Formats: sequence, C-alpha cells, structure tokens
Amino acid sequence: MAKLTTHVLDTSSGMPAINVAIKVYQCQNDNPILVKTTQTNLDGRCDEPLLSGTHLRTGSYQIEFDVGQYFNEKGVDSPFLKDVVVRFYISDTSENYHVPLLISPFSYSTYRGS
Repeated sequence: MAKLTTHVLDTSSGMPAINVAIKVYQCQNDNPILVKTTQTNLDGRCDEPLLSGTHLRTGSYQIEFDVGQYFNEKGVDSPFLKDVVVRFYISDTSENYHVPLLISPFSYSTYRGS
C-alpha cells in the first residue's frame, strides 16, 4: 500500500529531531485543509504514515513542521526558523512519497526520498 512519510533530522546535532509537531494539509484551490496532526518520535519519524490507503489522493499537499518549538526546547533562544512548510504534489497514488526534512536553527533542506 502506498504511503506518505517523513523523517526529521537535526543537522546541528547530528540527531533525529524528537517531538516536532507536524500538520498535513491537502490544498484545494489554494486553500489548505488540515487532514492530520502528529509529531515525530525518538527516531525523528512518525509512528504511522502521514497518509496511506484511500487517504492518499492525487493533488497538492503541504506539511508544516513546527521547528521553532523544537529548537526552543533544545535551548535555542531565537531560531531563525519558526516553522517550515513544504508544498508538494502527489501524482501517482501507487507510489510511496517520503519527505525528509533536514533542519538547523538557521536553515533547512528537503527532497523526495524513497
């Protein structure tokens, strides 16, 4: 079964980013509709896919990562990034979509993983 997953890594510490709050939105006519909230576990992953089965549909999505709260809990007083929003498109619901996020208090990177 195809699924959407994520993994958040803190490149400033070289460790998984634990307890990062995540919101998943499906965008319809440029209007984001919240479809799921979750958070990362001790491995920087979520305990279950963000979307799977009939919930994984073609279209525009965005994932919002609350990295500001994560860095505040790590003792970073004023991180440059408060949240990171990654917008992407699902075109084939038979494929897996993995959206990793590499973060530091001042930058981020993402890509389509496998």
